[in-house]
Amino acid sequence: MREIIFDTETTGFDPKSGDRMVEIGCVELVDRRETGNTLHIYFNPERDMPAQAEAVHGLSIQFLSDKPLFADKADEILAFVGDAQLVAHNARFDFSFLNAEMARAGRAGISMDRMICTQDMARKMHPGAKHTLDALCTRYGIDRSHRVKHGALLDAELLMHLYIEMTGGRQIGLGLTGNREVAQPSPSFVTGGDGASQRAYREPRAHAATPAELARHNEFVASLNQAIWLEGA
Repeated sequence: MREIIFDTETTGFDPKSGDRMVEIGCVELVDRRETGNTLHIYFNPERDMPAQAEAVHGLSIQFLSDKPLFADKADEILAFVGDAQLVAHNARFDFSFLNAEMARAGRAGISMDRMICTQDMARKMHPGAKHTLDALCTRYGIDRSHRVKHGALLDAELLMHLYIEMTGGRQIGLGLTGNREVAQPSPSFVTGGDGASQRAYREPRAHAATPAELARHNEFVASLNQAIWLEGA
């Protein structure tokens, strides 16, 4: 299963009022394991940068003035995303900007059916608690000390770790089913995003009891006094 964790930075809150996307960061997961494949692009928004927005992400119009237009990178983004599910925090916000930019570039929008919103997940899992990315990273013990300002790739990487924890932690995909296709890590990745080495896949060993072990077990069961599972037998 392939999923793309992504985040955007923008000039404001509403693409319908002329706000534009200025940065996108994407991180690839396969079977809930980070592959090391990422996409990170800054865009020239072709407009000014409000001071409130610059205070959040630190991206000035001077910095963005020589960056590509979204239309020039739309096909690259679509190729990276492919047909994967897209995971974002407050995903409707990010989808609204992504699809508004796709429309400006003459491309079809990405279906909301592919959206997974970690903020919605958090509201169901932790009702009444704070559901910001910072608050959830604190709850799940994810280090965010290097997050001074918002940044699309940095926030996507933090969200990746959060999403993994919220969906069962790193025990997912350890290969307990004996299905090699599920258990085997993606060939493109050697270490996890946390720097942990990934072990090579090993075929599961058979664990059937031997005849001698079964005989000893039967002797032991017969020696038990009033075993509850024999009641009514």
